[in-house]
Amino acid sequence: MINLIGTYECKVDAKGRLMVPSALKKQLAPMMQDGFVIKRAVFQNCLELYPMEQWNVLMKRINKLNRFRKKNVDFIRKFTAGVKTVEVDANGRLLIPKDLVGFAGIEKEIVLSSAINIVEIWDKDKYEQALDDSSDDFADLAEEVMGNDDFDEIS
Repeated sequence: MINLIGTYECKVDAKGRLMVPSALKKQLAPMMQDGFVIKRAVFQNCLELYPMEQWNVLMKRINKLNRFRKKNVDFIRKFTAGVKTVEVDANGRLLIPKDLVGFAGIEKEIVLSSAINIVEIWDKDKYEQALDDSSDDFADLAEEVMGNDDFDEIS
């Protein structure tokens, strides 16, 4: 199980390359050889970077969907739109495909934010706006999501 930690600010060049911060690169090192999948996020205009192992776990769930149901086929099409495999090169750089740069509105300053087992890639201004927009509601959200009395004890 992967538990990535940290939020990192960095820059992306005109070609869409970013230098993976060393602290994040150390955490991702065991997964570098298998590569990554990058895709559009479902709920926000940001990108999600999945280690290949995590992507394969997700695909096992999606492969169980009945493809003779239109809503399932529509979901699969939209969920996988723009999906690409990517690798961190020998210099520690990751290339974000141009179409995904456009989707996320990435300019120059970006934020790499760990989200447990994946990394979200945000345009810095959009990331800060998303945090500001949800700050008032976070206490209520935390109570609703984590405040369940039946929540399993952490072992």
